[in-house]
Amino acid sequence: MGLLLTLGAGRAPAFAQSEAPGREERPARREAFRMVDAYVVSNLQESLGLTDEEYARAIPLVKRLQTGRREYYLERTRTLREMRRLLQRGGATETQVLDLLQRLKTLDAEGPVQARQDVEALDATLTPVQQAKYRVLEMEVEQRMRAIVNRARPRASPQRRASPPRE
Repeated sequence: MGLLLTLGAGRAPAFAQSEAPGREERPARREAFRMVDAYVVSNLQESLGLTDEEYARAIPLVKRLQTGRREYYLERTRTLREMRRLLQRGGATETQVLDLLQRLKTLDAEGPVQARQDVEALDATLTPVQQAKYRVLEMEVEQRMRAIVNRARPRASPQRRASPPRE
């Protein structure tokens, strides 16, 4: 479910911020999110066998779930990148590191809890069979996304793939 962090509507958790200070979300990422959003929305009703009424109830819940997952993932990634940048630069202060660690711990405590609540809200509107079909749809989208990403990645030379020895 990690790659299906994508539907663009819904609420924004308090921890969602821009990608970096003064920097917008990358256009390629935004476009990928839109493509997955469109795919899920266009396939949700048929994949789950939803009536028009069920679809109308489910779609805002699906969007909220996916938006929350996406925002959690993006903010967690931003925080880890900032931590890496500070550490690689050298001279990271204990206060800076503690602040970033606290932000990461807060994200890791709140993000999954919110996602579980969003899943429960969606599940409450679906039959058990529809719930199972939704999970299968998520898995299929994730597999397709992973395949697309793998095809798009440049092939690393054998020397680049080998990890450096640890000391």
